[in-house]
Amino acid sequence: MRAELSPSQVEQLAALRRAVGELGSVVLGLSGGVDSTLLAKVCADELGKRALAVIAVSPSLPTREQAAARDLAAEIGIAWREVATGEVDDPRYAANTGNRCYFCKHELFSRMVAIAAEEGYQALAYGENADDAGDHRPGRVAAREQHVCAPLAQAGLAKEDVRALARHLDLPVADKPAFACLASRVPVGHEVTPDKLAQVERAETALWDLGFDHRVRVRHHDTIARIEVPCELLAAVVDRAEAVAEAVRAAGFEHATLDLAGYRRGGGIATGAGTALPLARQG
Repeated sequence: MRAELSPSQVEQLAALRRAVGELGSVVLGLSGGVDSTLLAKVCADELGKRALAVIAVSPSLPTREQAAARDLAAEIGIAWREVATGEVDDPRYAANTGNRCYFCKHELFSRMVAIAAEEGYQALAYGENADDAGDHRPGRVAAREQHVCAPLAQAGLAKEDVRALARHLDLPVADKPAFACLASRVPVGHEVTPDKLAQVERAETALWDLGFDHRVRVRHHDTIARIEVPCELLAAVVDRAEAVAEAVRAAGFEHATLDLAGYRRGGGIATGAGTALPLARQG
């Protein structure tokens, strides 16, 4: 049985379908998160072969997430294409100032613009929702500059509305936690490099393989890994401290610490953080 929608959410879904249908044809970004997956589903329903999902391939994105996006596109039934993006080669991105996301989105949208121009698609779209307007989102500037529309936001969908519609449409990512790119694990002002991104990905993948969910974050502080998990999982990490520390050191870090403040969005923005607990005796 499909999940029930409130009357306002029924109207939002109808508004979303209208907004997508009016695009005529579209190239959209698909990351595999709930926002872009809902958008891809509605584009597939309303536009069929006139919709193309672009999946970015980049060192800043975990290979596991890229594979999940491919599987979702196939399940939804939307045409999709992987496109290599080169934001990590841009020194402005690598400098990791507060507008790093602008250069990432600009690179992706530029690739989408080229595809649309070469193949005759009428519009570009991405999965921004109405709640994102209140966040620091340099990528929105890139979207505006390159005329990339945000149908979810246009239909007034907040994050919880997006999840409700995703459940209603039986999308498997309806309750998937938000997942920022790997570069968000490097404190602002510290250079982002492919080696650092690969190191973070190895560490987080190892922790996922130990059974911790996608809310785990490994913040990169040179030789130190600062692990963030939701507060309810702190005890579980401590209970498995030796295995966690071993996994993180195998990824290339010298020290593994646990941030006692727990997981929080934007935990990589500042160099400083909450109190850190070493997870194993060092030296």
